[in-house]
Amino acid sequence: MHDTVDLEIRGIPSVFVASEVFTDAAASQAAALGLEPARVFVPHPIQDRTDDEMRAMADDAVEQLLACLRA
Repeated sequence: MHDTVDLEIRGIPSVFVASEVFTDAAASQAAALGLEPARVFVPHPIQDRTDDEMRAMADDAVEQLLACLRA
C-alpha cells in the first residue's frame, strides 16, 4: 500500500493488489495514509497455489486492473 501511494503521489498510475482477506486492512491503511489508491482483491490464499492456479487468478483480475489504470 505504501508503495502504491508513493507512486500515485509522484503521478505514476498504479494499482494495489492483495488477497481478499486484506480488504479491511487495506481500507484502514488507505485512511491512515490519506489516499484511496486503486485496488484489486484476489482470492485467498495465494501461497499454496499452483502456477496454473496463479495464472488463472491473474487472468481473472487483469480486466479489473486495466479498468483501474484507465480511470
